[in-house]
Amino acid sequence: MAQTKTEIQQLLQSIGMEGPRKRFGQNFMIDRNLIAKIVEAGEINPADQVIEIGPGTGTLTEELIATGASVLAVEIDRDLAGLLRERFANRPNFRLILGDALAGKHELNTELRSTLRPGTKLVANLPYNIASPLIIEMLIAGVELLAFTVQKEVAQRLVAKADSEHYGPLSVMTQLLGEPEILRILPPQVFWPAPKVESALVRIHRNDHLGSSAGEFSAFVHSLFGARRKMLRKALSIWGLQSTEGLDFDLEKRVEVYSPMDLLGLWLGIKNQETQ
Repeated sequence: MAQTKTEIQQLLQSIGMEGPRKRFGQNFMIDRNLIAKIVEAGEINPADQVIEIGPGTGTLTEELIATGASVLAVEIDRDLAGLLRERFANRPNFRLILGDALAGKHELNTELRSTLRPGTKLVANLPYNIASPLIIEMLIAGVELLAFTVQKEVAQRLVAKADSEHYGPLSVMTQLLGEPEILRILPPQVFWPAPKVESALVRIHRNDHLGSSAGEFSAFVHSLFGARRKMLRKALSIWGLQSTEGLDFDLEKRVEVYSPMDLLGLWLGIKNQETQ
């Protein structure tokens, strides 16, 4: 059952915390119905392994544990980690990693990565400050389904179509690694403290088109979108392509008008030329 604001405040006070810590992007969900919706979006079976990033005081964690799945929570705040260990000490299907879920901008925590197995799911209220890179790294690592809350603007970028306001590298990478969908928009009041922006509940089923080339392709896409208002021919020269001769591709449009599959086709065409 979701904790109320008062219950969360009491839990924080019990471990000497005056309130949520901004440096960790802590916003605690206080809407019981939405907690249930997040769990439902995760399509969890008792045999699953479920990763929760940023469990906070454990309101979602408790519902995840109740599904019978194996729950691995990753919490960066040492005080909250101690609270979670105490709360769920007698739950055999609960395990906690103390630390940052990311070891670097494009690298998962080593201990977290070592626990991933086929069919692993991510179900979480993601900290806003690490959400974008974490989503991509989880998909690259093979996490099969992600169900999470995130800032609305980030959600819009995940599902954005080519030549739209929110379209960019995050859109391209997410849509070539999975099938993202926005399930519902969430008002600020469902969190404490209430953020200044709306949030969204998002689900992504993994559908990987990149394989082992994901890292290299990501660098390529980020370079192109660094020149998103230029013609693709110019963007490719900035990236370092010496010659576009022989590429079966229209290079006289801006980068941002091309779909994720278009850009993957361009990338494969370039790589094919390099091997000839």
